[in-house]
Amino acid sequence: QVRLVESGGGLVQAGGSLRLSCAASGRTDTVYGVGWFRQAPGKEREFVATISLRGGNTYYADSVKGRYAISRDNAKNTVLLQMNALKPEDTALYYCAAGSVGILAKEYDYWGQGTQVTVSS
Repeated sequence: QVRLVESGGGLVQAGGSLRLSCAASGRTDTVYGVGWFRQAPGKEREFVATISLRGGNTYYADSVKGRYAISRDNAKNTVLLQMNALKPEDTALYYCAAGSVGILAKEYDYWGQGTQVTVSS
């Protein structure tokens, strides 16, 4: 089992920045990748970014490419999501997920509870 705890969400004005953190505990040696997903009210959960924990390869959704950066600190079992130039449409509940490396939610076995990001215009 792997436990994930997200933090760092909050309220920010458009154009601002936030940094989300995902702290993992438990059998993290069984995890190959960590991803971030988000879900806005009335919308389906969507992929945001993912990183492989071995090679550090990253992949982003087109909607956040160039604005978001995902990184890892394997020694601390933490994955960060730096979010810059935030837009009101980035408002959502952001989830951290661990498992494989991919853009589909079904590729991840473990999920955190989510952290709310709200961007005001």
